[in-house]
Amino acid sequence: MDPIKNINEFQLDVLREIGNIGAGNAATALSKLLKKPVDMNVPRVQILSFHEIAEFVGGEETIIVTVFLRVEGDIPGNMFFILGMDSAKSLIRDIVGPSQNDEEFSELELSALQEIGNILAGSYLTSLSDLTKMNLQPSVPALAIDMAGAILSYGLIELGRSGDYALVIDTEIQPGTEKSEKLNGHFFLLPDPESFEILFTSLGV
Repeated sequence: MDPIKNINEFQLDVLREIGNIGAGNAATALSKLLKKPVDMNVPRVQILSFHEIAEFVGGEETIIVTVFLRVEGDIPGNMFFILGMDSAKSLIRDIVGPSQNDEEFSELELSALQEIGNILAGSYLTSLSDLTKMNLQPSVPALAIDMAGAILSYGLIELGRSGDYALVIDTEIQPGTEKSEKLNGHFFLLPDPESFEILFTSLGV
């Protein structure tokens, strides 16, 4: 039996709190990068089967921007950070200014997106590591812009097959003031089958 299928509301609340701590750390790092205030929060944490992920981000043919990496250490698995194209372009405008090409990202913009993904993934993993007292080491993140179905399939093959379920941490990013547009991103943590049990044992829940 896959332990992730039996996660209860209390366990999800614990994971959401970990997500909020990670979001706070990420907001601090992003505000330094953007040189202006950044607010981030985690409105929802849920469990999806792997096959539901593509539909969750708009369908298999939806073009998405993804930073993906392998997590090694005590709780191995795969991690994806996914932004829709509009959110990615809006975030990039805040960093490098208006784009010269609405259709494609420049090398500078791609580099900035990868750095954002690196900051966010690192912040979430650090908060998880701090609370569980476990060693978590991210691989060098890779950036991909493609259809959701292609990215998710390739990412899992490239990073190593994980379990059949994912922990989804919805993330709202609001660069600037309260009047600024909120950008929605999603973290997908796909633990290896044994990792969830280790995670909850370490959290005492």
